[in-house]
Amino acid sequence: MSELVARTGRHQQRYDQGFRLVAGCIPFRYRNAERGNDDSEKIVEVLMISSASGPGLLFPKGGWENDETVQQAAEREAVEEAGVRGQLMDLLGDYHFRSKTHQDEYSPEGLCKAAMFALLVTEELKSWPEQSTRMRSWLSIPVAVESCRHPWMREALEDGFCKWHADKMKNVKG
Repeated sequence: MSELVARTGRHQQRYDQGFRLVAGCIPFRYRNAERGNDDSEKIVEVLMISSASGPGLLFPKGGWENDETVQQAAEREAVEEAGVRGQLMDLLGDYHFRSKTHQDEYSPEGLCKAAMFALLVTEELKSWPEQSTRMRSWLSIPVAVESCRHPWMREALEDGFCKWHADKMKNVKG
């Protein structure tokens, strides 16, 4: 198997009306509430990663490039930053934010628009491109909400993922 390497550089970066286009995901899994009881309710956990530039936790995300779909970009970022693969589910929404580190000639104010997806994790890689700079943590939703470094990520979790997951569960049970 070839070694995974993170993409770098901006030459393939997509922009739209002054916004740098970003793709990311909220990786999640189910854990049984009680061991040994098959009928126990499943608890949703989300995977967050440490930031390379300070305190607080993040969801994997990064630039959407010209040679890939937004879905491919979200899946690539999950592998590069969090070392996970899985089933990419629905788009949770587009979230706007300002990046202090990604200001350039196409987006001098650092404006970004992130397409965030739900990703049902099926595989945790033992090694991944950014493992030396990132720690990954599985968290309950309430702990994840408190741990979000950026308000827009908290919004993606609460207003995007939680509402999407509740609707999904209603449809399964109904």
